[in-house]
Amino acid sequence: MGILIKDLGERGLLPILQKFCPPGIVGDDGAVILLDPDRQLVVSTDVLVDGVHLSVGLARPNLITTSGADAGWRAATANLSDLAAMGADPLGITVGLGIPETCPLDLITDLYQGLYDCLQLHRTVIWGGDICRSPVLTLSITALGQASPHQVIYRHRAQVGDLILTSGIHGASRAGLECLSHPEWGQAFPNHCRQTWIRAHQRPRPRLDLLPALRSLPQGTRISGMDSSDGLADAVIQLCQASGVGGQLHRENLPLIPELEPSLALEWGLYGGEDFELVICVDPVAADTLIQTSPFRIIGTIIPQPGVTLETGEGNLTISDHQSFQHFG
Repeated sequence: MGILIKDLGERGLLPILQKFCPPGIVGDDGAVILLDPDRQLVVSTDVLVDGVHLSVGLARPNLITTSGADAGWRAATANLSDLAAMGADPLGITVGLGIPETCPLDLITDLYQGLYDCLQLHRTVIWGGDICRSPVLTLSITALGQASPHQVIYRHRAQVGDLILTSGIHGASRAGLECLSHPEWGQAFPNHCRQTWIRAHQRPRPRLDLLPALRSLPQGTRISGMDSSDGLADAVIQLCQASGVGGQLHRENLPLIPELEPSLALEWGLYGGEDFELVICVDPVAADTLIQTSPFRIIGTIIPQPGVTLETGEGNLTISDHQSFQHFG
């Protein structure tokens, strides 16, 4: 099994983890970050727990769907995705790590390697953090980013007549999880499909690549947005509730997995979660620009009536958040 965390102790583990941080930035009680005076600081915190968000084999030895490196990558993506949803460029993260004392050291270093590899793609660093003993492997990550005041994206700005847009395919991460937890299910599909879905689950990408397209819109363009980490349906519902409006989605426009049976593709697309795509609401002129210059596609319209419905061609279905992932739900 190799070295265990209890063999090292806190003093022995900290120098190992500090190697993943830039030289000279850790060692005090806090990291000092210089921001430009015309930039706003954006802060987001996520807690990820083994057996809830991750399956690395400690909490549930009979179910391993992510390696330590994959778990670190997914943890970084979840936090960077929150910054992308706010329109912010990432600066760095801090990591609060709760570790069982019988946890293998290799798992923790693999986890940090996954964090580091994902962050490096986006020129982002680990500023430090804290570690403690815990009965369950737990990560509490705080991500900090910056954006010009007019570029910050909020949820509450959707207005009647706006179009609802999203990026990417929805349901791919859920399909990847199914391939990993029930391999026999995945055998019904071509290998390239299985690998694409598994990659979507284990190595998702935060949509920071979409920020240039959003920033190319005329200054003053009103954008309401968030990410789809808890599912496409959840994102649309939350945007509408925050803005005091309703939404109508169009079934034929949803970016779903074409290889799946239609009802399953719809269920996983709306409620599967962890696809980390962006969901935004903008006026029709801005929407037309985005669909021509970026992977965004129009999936619906903001309407005055409260609630969210799905137009299927055979009538409207009410979309609720009861099937979306919710802690304590």
